[in-house]
Amino acid sequence: MTRIKRSLASKAILGSAIAATLVLAGCSTSPASSSPKSDAAKKVTLEMSWWGDDARATLFGQIIDKFEAKYPNITVKQTPVGSPDDLFNRLATDFGGGGTTAPDVFALGGAKPQEYGSAGALLDLASVKNIVQVNKYPDFSTTSAKVNGKLYGLPTGGNATAAFVNTDIFKKAGVKVPDASWNWDDLISAANKIGSAGLKSATGAPIYGLDLRVADIVGTYAAQETKYGVYNFKGKLDVNAKTIAGLYQKELKLKNGGGLPDPTIVSAGWALPPDQQLYTLGQAAITFGYSNLVGTYDKAGATLLLPPPTDTKKNGVALLPSAFWSLNAETKHPKEAAMLMNWFLNEPAAIKLIKDTRGVPFNPDMAAIVTPLLEGPSKDAAKYVKSVLDSGTVAPPQPNGGANMNQYTQNGEAEVLFGRQTPLQAATTWVQKLSADLK
Repeated sequence: MTRIKRSLASKAILGSAIAATLVLAGCSTSPASSSPKSDAAKKVTLEMSWWGDDARATLFGQIIDKFEAKYPNITVKQTPVGSPDDLFNRLATDFGGGGTTAPDVFALGGAKPQEYGSAGALLDLASVKNIVQVNKYPDFSTTSAKVNGKLYGLPTGGNATAAFVNTDIFKKAGVKVPDASWNWDDLISAANKIGSAGLKSATGAPIYGLDLRVADIVGTYAAQETKYGVYNFKGKLDVNAKTIAGLYQKELKLKNGGGLPDPTIVSAGWALPPDQQLYTLGQAAITFGYSNLVGTYDKAGATLLLPPPTDTKKNGVALLPSAFWSLNAETKHPKEAAMLMNWFLNEPAAIKLIKDTRGVPFNPDMAAIVTPLLEGPSKDAAKYVKSVLDSGTVAPPQPNGGANMNQYTQNGEAEVLFGRQTPLQAATTWVQKLSADLK
C-alpha cells in the first residue's frame, strides 16, 4: 500500500422498490462478494483519491489493505486530500493536461460527474457495468452522474442535510434546546444568546452560537421557499434573488447579534474538513451539514440531529447522494480500476468498515449489512435519513453548469458579512452568474 497525503487540514413519490433500497431495518439475503478475478501475472498500480479528514484516510487505508491482500498483483497509491476543492482543483489541472496524470479512481460530488463526463474525462460505466454492479442502483440515485444516457459515477450512499445541536452548550448557556418545530427566528435568537454569553470551550477558546458554512444549507433553504429548490427538474434555476437575499439577511442578524464568529473566521471555515470545524472542536452550539457527519460532530458533546429550521410548511430536506466514485477515462487499467471502485461500493468486507460514513448505501444488499451495525449517533442519523426517504421528496439533481454554485454562494456571503454589498446585491449577482452558467 502506498499513501501520499495532500493537505488534510420530478419531485416524486418513491415506490416500494426504491424505498427498499434504503430500508434501515429488516431482512435481506447476505450477499457473497462478487468481485471478479484479476490476472495474477499482471502487476498493476492504481491511484485512488478522495477528500476527508485523517480518520477517513486511515479507514480507507484499511479497506485498501484488504483489497491488496485479495489481489496481490494490484498496488493502490492513495492520495487523500482535505477538502473537495483540493481534489477538484487537482483534477482540473490533470484533465486540462489530458487526464493521463489524474487518479484512476476518485471521488466526485455535486455536478462534477456531469461536468467531467460531458468533457470526456470519465469512463462510461457501461463498459464495466457488471464489475461495478450498476443494476443494483435505483435510477434516482444516479441522475446527477448521467449525461445523454451515459453513466459516469455511482453514489457512495444517501445523506440528508440536517441541523446539529450541541445540547451540552445549550444547557451551559441556559438556553432552551430546540426541537423539530423550530423556525429561523428561534435559531437566530438561540445562537445570538449563546454567542454573546462569553462561554469558553475546554481548551479556553470562544464558543459561538452558529458554525455556518452557507453552502451547506443554501439548497435546503431554497427548497423551503420554492417549489423545488435551487433547480427544477428541467435543469433551470428555480429560485430568485429575493429568496437568496433572505438567507443572507439572516446571516446579518446573526453577525450583528453575536451569533456568528468574525467574518474572517467564517470564511476560513469554508474549506476545513469536519474534524477541524468549530462545531467539532466544541466551539459552536449549532451547525449544518450532512447526516453522515453526526459521528464526527458528536465528539464535541451530546449532539441532537434536527431538521433545519423553517418559516414555511416545508423543511426543504431531500435525500441526496453524498458523493460519487468515478473512473478516469484515460486509465490504463479499466478492469482493475472498476474492481477497486466495486470493492468500496459493493464488497461486504469493505462495507462493514465503511458503514454509513459515506451515507447509507443505495445498494439494498449493502444497506442490509450496514443497518444492524449502527449504534448511537450513527443509528440516529440512519433514522433521520429514513424519515427523509419516507417523505417521498426527491431533490432535482444539480444540472451541468451548476458546479460553481457553492463558490458563488460563499462569494456572496463574504460580500455581505464584510459589508461590501447588501444581501439583495449579493443575491442578484449570485442569480446572474449561476443563470449564465446553466445556459
